[in-house]
Amino acid sequence: MTKRLRLVEDDLKIARDIVQTFREDGFEVDWISDGQAALQRDPDGADVMVLDLMLPGAFGLDVLKAWRSKTDAPVIVLSAKQDAIVKVRALELGADDYLTKPFWPEELRARVQARLRRPSLERSTVHEHGPLRLDGDKREVTLSGASVDLTRVEFDLLHALVRRSGSAVARTWIVQNVLDPTREGNERTLDVHVSRIRKKLGPCGGWVTTVWGVGYRFQPA
Repeated sequence: MTKRLRLVEDDLKIARDIVQTFREDGFEVDWISDGQAALQRDPDGADVMVLDLMLPGAFGLDVLKAWRSKTDAPVIVLSAKQDAIVKVRALELGADDYLTKPFWPEELRARVQARLRRPSLERSTVHEHGPLRLDGDKREVTLSGASVDLTRVEFDLLHALVRRSGSAVARTWIVQNVLDPTREGNERTLDVHVSRIRKKLGPCGGWVTTVWGVGYRFQPA
């Protein structure tokens, strides 16, 4: 099946190079050069999205925020901005990767392909990594066939990380979308939940890694 890439980039030369590269790879490429137009376009249907930040019409981070509220498709930010604060903010808003300009088309191709290796996993309710198996519908986690007893919030937290395996998930996003502040606390108690999950996962506990200054990542060995 043909993969669909959505590109939002106002630099004509960069956009043409990206379009040519991915069309040669067999992708269907939807190119948008204006931030406002990107906001008005439904992100559903794209398998992966590449997004510039400095756009006419609307700032790229606003586009990212709007997209992430509608789709789980991977988003790779492509920007000349190298400020760590901007990178962290992009990750907090749900970006899966951040590539700075100038860049090699081969590197962007490799990052896109890395994100697309997991499409069936992300859309499935069952996630399997070695001895670890998580069933989203049944809300069950097993380790080498043995049930792992997780609380509701522990399961939701692990599920959120596993669904975006390999991507950094921001602490603020977890608090806002997984934890109930009136019951499970906030960022101060998030570390406690993560620590308990690691202990319960035993030999797989190290797969829940800390991304300093951002949040957590589920990274199977």
